[in-house]
Amino acid sequence: MTRLFGFTLGLLLLTACSPASQNLAGKDGTSGSGALQVEEPALEQVPSELSIRHFGAMRLAGTGFTLGDILATNAAYTRYAITYRSNGLLLSGIMNIPKGEGPFPLVVLNHGYIAPAVYTQGRGLKREQDYLARHGFAVLHPDYRGHAGSDPSPDVREVYDAGLEYSMDSANAILAVREARLPQVDARRVGMLGHSLGGGVSLNIATARPDLVSAFVLYAPVHADAWENFTRWRSERDQEDRTLEALGTRSEHPEAWDALSSLTFLRAITAPILLFQGTADADVPPEWATFLDAKLRELGKDVTFVTYEGEKHEFISQWEDFMRRTTAFLRENLKENE
Repeated sequence: MTRLFGFTLGLLLLTACSPASQNLAGKDGTSGSGALQVEEPALEQVPSELSIRHFGAMRLAGTGFTLGDILATNAAYTRYAITYRSNGLLLSGIMNIPKGEGPFPLVVLNHGYIAPAVYTQGRGLKREQDYLARHGFAVLHPDYRGHAGSDPSPDVREVYDAGLEYSMDSANAILAVREARLPQVDARRVGMLGHSLGGGVSLNIATARPDLVSAFVLYAPVHADAWENFTRWRSERDQEDRTLEALGTRSEHPEAWDALSSLTFLRAITAPILLFQGTADADVPPEWATFLDAKLRELGKDVTFVTYEGEKHEFISQWEDFMRRTTAFLRENLKENE
């Protein structure tokens, strides 16, 4: 039996459940008005099952989006502190809203790994936040759960989840902005840029929630195979980690790691992907991006792969070209329907 699907601590400990409709009047399952009452799935704050498929089927609720204090302003845009709810958890972050006539398409940025102990609100991808706002995009940079002013994760399993919780928060950021109906932001036109770990977060969304985002930029992303990421950075997990106890190794339980890997579900991707990688990256092996590009091409996906000779994990000499290409790609794919 697959350990993955048997490994939970129970929804009462791990989720915040919203009451389902239980007022069923008759044996036929209808209320007094004759309408069929459908029981809603529980509103999980962490995935009860660690799989891409489960993430795709989860009930997501992004609510309560609030523009807070103005953190900075310039001739091009205003930078706000923001908060919203992700399946009930309070999340913080920043939003840059361009000045001028909107509404502006929305671009969500998913940052790479930064230790929560040193992370501050809106930290990560600062150059990209500024550039995209100056070029006509409303930029939303969520702070993952457990970072800055965001609530900590309620998950107590100590099991690697391949960024599924962060993916929930990023997806819910989009839903929260849509609910808020900000006049300056067109949240029907959504792009996403993910760097490193954030690239994995973005791939989770691309495979599990393919209708949510219209274009993806992957910037030196982690591997699409969760096992490769776990083994590369396993030493950075604490002594309480129970991943191998819960899931086993890939050779012992390949089905568990396949279920957790976006690699297994690349066929579900519908949005175009712009993939970038530096050849001198010491953090994420460059061959990982080459592998992903090949897999996407095999499946007939719309992918453009750009490599920069000598660039490291964060681009320097080719950064301007990277952003020019990114901006053109997002403009092309986030155009208003004519």
